[in-house]
Amino acid sequence: MKARLQTSLGQSLVMTPQLRQAIRLLQMSTVELQAEVAEAIETNPLLEWADEARLQEPEGGSGDGTGDAAPAGAAEDSPPEGEDWAPEEAAWPSGGGSGYDEDGEGAAERMADVETLADHLLWQLHLSPLSARDRRIGAMLIDALDEDGYLREPLSAIADALLPETRASEEEILTVLRQVQRFDPAGVGARDLGECLRLQLEVLPECTPGRALARRIVAGPMERLPKIGTQGLAHELRAPPEDVEEAVQLVRSLDPRPGKQLAELEHDSYVVPDCVIWRQRGVWKAALSQHAQPKVSIHRGYEQLIRRVGDSDAGYLRGQLQEARWLLKSLEARGETLLKVVRCLLRQQAGFLEFGEQALRPLTLREVAAELGLHESTVSRAIARKYVRTPRGTLPLKAFFASGIDTDGGGEASSTAIQAMIRRLIDDENPRKPLSDAKLADLLKQGGVPVARRTVAKYRELMNIPASHERVRIA
Repeated sequence: MKARLQTSLGQSLVMTPQLRQAIRLLQMSTVELQAEVAEAIETNPLLEWADEARLQEPEGGSGDGTGDAAPAGAAEDSPPEGEDWAPEEAAWPSGGGSGYDEDGEGAAERMADVETLADHLLWQLHLSPLSARDRRIGAMLIDALDEDGYLREPLSAIADALLPETRASEEEILTVLRQVQRFDPAGVGARDLGECLRLQLEVLPECTPGRALARRIVAGPMERLPKIGTQGLAHELRAPPEDVEEAVQLVRSLDPRPGKQLAELEHDSYVVPDCVIWRQRGVWKAALSQHAQPKVSIHRGYEQLIRRVGDSDAGYLRGQLQEARWLLKSLEARGETLLKVVRCLLRQQAGFLEFGEQALRPLTLREVAAELGLHESTVSRAIARKYVRTPRGTLPLKAFFASGIDTDGGGEASSTAIQAMIRRLIDDENPRKPLSDAKLADLLKQGGVPVARRTVAKYRELMNIPASHERVRIA
């Protein structure tokens, strides 16, 4: 064996600061994004808000837009007025400051329900292809997580908490836990720091530099890193020091408390629509709202100054210019991803917009991710705390997803559609002789939707509808 030098050409994905910034911006709500951009403008002299004259210009340019151009999809899909249904997009205030009272939306429609970490995980659990028994176990596991997203309780305690309704072994609980650990945010459901970091490394592409070595580090030697340093870790792992340093930097870029991503944002309950959906000449269209793409640009005066002076005289400004370009590129990528997801939901759930909840078809994160060629976690981040303004009101993007139940016709009916059917049957019932859960189940079966009585009871309770003996009304 002789040492020799060899060159090779290849492509790989690096978890750079720019990529981490793009991921962080993607999962922000519009209100958070506006605050983030405002802070960036205050700290970076190369960034500035687009001037008022430019904001008043007619929207145009490229279809998807950039940070200092029109919003994505605004060129060919600008919502017209007087065509079937069209929001007065031009009348919306920029910057996300005041509400939309002049557009007819009340304060109640602009207030969002506070979403906790448990709510976010239970929503994903509901969309997962699990049995009712496994979902009960999953719900108990999610309830046991702390605010950082860790499972501090032993599996034996989870098994005891499930009694007497459900008897489950620790092996069964562990199987469901592994499913929960695949939910967004990555790393949730871990039982210690090493497992949390390992779960986050697993969702990274295999070609990420340092990924394999980072997994070895979080499996054990990570706790000794402060004592032995990178050189000692390289000797212990029998790896080149430069490779170990790369892996350590990758580990440091991970989030040790993934649950905080949602816990820190629970106070934000103000809704600013990220997208708008309208119907034009019978065709449904979607575009980003003005708030989803903050109007920022690079300060041209400083940019020209950098070109005139040497590298040694403009080192600071060059660094700020690079950061400004990264931010604009991340904003553009956020808008493109969000618009792609919304248009996919529009294609899949056009019936929901036309006819309401009864036409909502089953749809999961996996289906949308497969159609768009994205990872499930990317889709989850894109729809987290995002809202869309539609003819049916301002809705969270999560409202377009639902689990399904097989029907007699060979298709599927979503759980949301079944709830709408139950509500309609109860609204049309004889008030002197209300329909029982068993009768509701029979009527649904006659309509081709076979559901059990206990399923009807569960959906009825979710809608806060009392039992039949409590609905009796004698006029």
